[in-house]
Amino acid sequence: AGVTDKTIRIGATIPLEGDYKVYGIAMKQGMDAALAGQTVQKRTIEFVAINDFYDPAKAVEAAKKLIGQGIFAMVNSFGSPTTRAVLPLLAENKVLAFGFYTGAAFTGPGDVLNFRASYAKEVETVIDAALAGGVKPTEVCAYAQNDAYGMGGVKGFRAALAKQPGTEQIVAKVDQILNMPGDNPERNGIGPVGVYQRDTVSAREGYQSLKKWEAASGNRCRLVVTTAVYDPAAAFIGYARHNKGETWIFSSPSPAAGSRLATMLKENSVTDKVIATQIVPSPDSSLPVAVEARKALGGNLDYVSLESYIVGKLFVTIMQAIEGPLTRENFLKAARRQTYDIGGVKVDFTTDNQGSDFVQATYLHDGQFTAITTQELVALFK
Repeated sequence: AGVTDKTIRIGATIPLEGDYKVYGIAMKQGMDAALAGQTVQKRTIEFVAINDFYDPAKAVEAAKKLIGQGIFAMVNSFGSPTTRAVLPLLAENKVLAFGFYTGAAFTGPGDVLNFRASYAKEVETVIDAALAGGVKPTEVCAYAQNDAYGMGGVKGFRAALAKQPGTEQIVAKVDQILNMPGDNPERNGIGPVGVYQRDTVSAREGYQSLKKWEAASGNRCRLVVTTAVYDPAAAFIGYARHNKGETWIFSSPSPAAGSRLATMLKENSVTDKVIATQIVPSPDSSLPVAVEARKALGGNLDYVSLESYIVGKLFVTIMQAIEGPLTRENFLKAARRQTYDIGGVKVDFTTDNQGSDFVQATYLHDGQFTAITTQELVALFK
């Protein structure tokens, strides 16, 4: 499906309109730049992106439409709740999910190949550094979107704590929070986690959940790892820091990181003490793929468009490595047969469906995020 004598059609559901269009537009720009002028067995690649507003029901409708048109694979779709909704449909139609913009580390149903490091890995990286810097496991708290995206980060929070001795009771509370069924269960007021409902920016309930935990446990939060999108992340950090005078250090994963978060934090009177993780190298790095992307994307280059550019390049590289006819089975064989180097970014599907575990820490200083080393990250907590 999706392969003709002249073209290979691939598809994606992304937010091209609405509140989250900043992601969708950057993703489409990155993919278009990566696929421009590329051929596979004398065929060009056609990328069809349908707007889904980051809404699970609309993502399913858009995916049905793409499958109906005939697509070889879904590549670089956006979002964790949307991916969760779409994967059963893709599995049913034997369509591969490749390089989606989600760190929820989905392993199925169906064939899923993730490029980006998981949200759990991003969160764990920061907590490991905090613990190495002298923060106690009881002084780490979390704030998350109440869905598959947010809970992806809470899983990293749990994994980091579970490695430490004497944390069994906290881990049991986090397990209780993670194991609650439904789309938006009442997760506040249970443990060291505060949540907010998707598509809202209300920070108060999640903040009060953390204050309740501080009072009950007798411990202060020194680090609060957030798994939110831009507006709710900035609103919560601003509320806790500016309105409530908290001295907490905050962290934010890649979907809410970079210059846009810095600008929104500034509007909330926050210019320091925030860590943000990224899962691709800095767009101004000297790596060949970043240099190439700067040339191809110009002023449209940021972390989101760079990630999509890498995903597009990776897809083409694997397609070009296919031995024999262009089938989904042969694509999976090519993907899993060897490691790939995309202009200095290493990708490995030989042992599992997780291509990259790369995490880069950045720190907000004077209103700007700058890349820092692991040692510098540890030193922030000392």
